[in-house]
Amino acid sequence: METTTDTSKGIRNIIAVYDLAAAGEVTEGLDWYDRAHRIADRLSSQYNVDIELAAGVIAALSPNNRWERNVVDAENIIRAYIAGTADDALNVKVCTYGKMKAKAVQILEAGNFTDAADIATILNGQKITAFFWCIMQSEDHVCIDGHAYSIWFGDRLTMKEVPNIGKRLWSNIEEDYVAATDIINERDEWKTPDQDNARLSPYQVQAITWCAWRRLHGVSK
Repeated sequence: METTTDTSKGIRNIIAVYDLAAAGEVTEGLDWYDRAHRIADRLSSQYNVDIELAAGVIAALSPNNRWERNVVDAENIIRAYIAGTADDALNVKVCTYGKMKAKAVQILEAGNFTDAADIATILNGQKITAFFWCIMQSEDHVCIDGHAYSIWFGDRLTMKEVPNIGKRLWSNIEEDYVAATDIINERDEWKTPDQDNARLSPYQVQAITWCAWRRLHGVSK
């Protein structure tokens, strides 16, 4: 299977899926990372850890983990760490890999006032690092999973058909999501219901297109 990195084609494919999004899917996509940010903020306030630490723990525990369980696992790890020790946190059962749990605890061990870039370094993996930055509502990052790749590629692919997304391909796809977002903003003079002259962020376009893609292709997860 050929996997083109034709920039113009990727941008067109992203915009085409965005244009198929129903109103409810736009609303859901807009709220996805806002909701994740609010969850990180709640954990930050409840357990007296910086929001960057809470977001980092969420991101670390995300691989192969359903979102609802991801949130539960993050809170359980943070609670155990704050109430006890790093070993207590490492003994918490989570629905992801042990090395990801170790990264979550390493982030907590780094302590409050740790720079977000240092947390990203601990996370290390492209996808979980991007997920962390999106939770932190960075304008420069897009979380690219197999579905985001399929949207960019222009066809629904199974996870086995999605290639390994190396740094160069990741950068190409991320740049296309950013470019597609710029086109949508300029074309639509995009506004939110409660804020004039607001602009979509690339991570919001990725979330909106994923919501539409899920309906279009009957994707359940």
